Amino acid sequence: MIIVLKPKATEKDIQRLCTRIKELGLSPHVSRGKERTVIPVIGDERKLENVALMSYPFVEKVMAVLAPFKLVSRESRPRTTVVRARGLVVGEKKIALIAGPCSVEGEAMIVRIAKAVKKAGATALRGGAFKPRTSPYSFQGLGEEGLRHLAAARQATGLAVVTEVLDTRDVELVARYADVLQVGARNMQNFELLKEVGMSRRPVLFKRGISANLKEYLQAAEYILSRGNDQVMLCERGVRSVEDYARNTFDLNAVPILKELTHLPIVTDPSQATGKYSWVEPMSLASVACGADALIIEVHDRPEAAKSDGEQSILPARFARLVRAVRRVARAVGRTA
Repeated sequence: MIIVLKPKATEKDIQRLCTRIKELGLSPHVSRGKERTVIPVIGDERKLENVALMSYPFVEKVMAVLAPFKLVSRESRPRTTVVRARGLVVGEKKIALIAGPCSVEGEAMIVRIAKAVKKAGATALRGGAFKPRTSPYSFQGLGEEGLRHLAAARQATGLAVVTEVLDTRDVELVARYADVLQVGARNMQNFELLKEVGMSRRPVLFKRGISANLKEYLQAAEYILSRGNDQVMLCERGVRSVEDYARNTFDLNAVPILKELTHLPIVTDPSQATGKYSWVEPMSLASVACGADALIIEVHDRPEAAKSDGEQSILPARFARLVRAVRRVARAVGRTA
């Protein structure tokens, strides 16, 4: 259920209504817009059946939410949420660019690449300190040492740091170093982890699971918002299908569909989706054309020696060319980059 308040509703009115909702054992989530305040209510709505909500003079209307996800729905917040972390801003007219290697391999390496991607136009640095790998014998990341290297790269460049957290036990540790917590595709339905990152209050880059439909994806995102954290970016990174030529099938349909369904900004990951460096640029441009708010791109200055995902990593010079092309497409669709 969503309660829409009249423009002149005061803070005292809002608190009065929220207190009543909480007395019934339900959870109100206040969303203040420029013209209206709306209050999505989470819990057993049958408890509100005998409460005359429209009798409050400051209540404009009460709406049932048809979607199984309430807090992420555009019904609860018509305006797109803007996610901010240091210099990274996602959800406004300007398209954000997040770039860096798949894995942090050393301090000199990550600082060098961070400087290169910033010079080209990146607004945030990506890099994995903890790496989920299909094989237990593959490189798993440097752990806290990798986090320290990312912090050094931030110190050298000013770029916000985006890095993945894999385990509920590591959320506090990663949050000490990172500006944005990434939840990867393998953990999309790790609900305990989603609750923890929700309580951390750090912005979250939340990737779609490889076999998840959009309803399942948005319901999973609801776990993060239900813990009080609305600073969430949804990331389309491809899904598994019958096609196996590319790494995944890049579901760009998801971008405009999610734009209709949710107020959360949309990121795409052409590197993970395609699995091949030569396809990253065309799919980046397609992402911008269909409405993505940000791109996350894997960049490595020695991809042939990368400890993970070298085949889909582009060189810094190629990233600079990609940025210039993205800016041209952005202008064509009324945006900037």
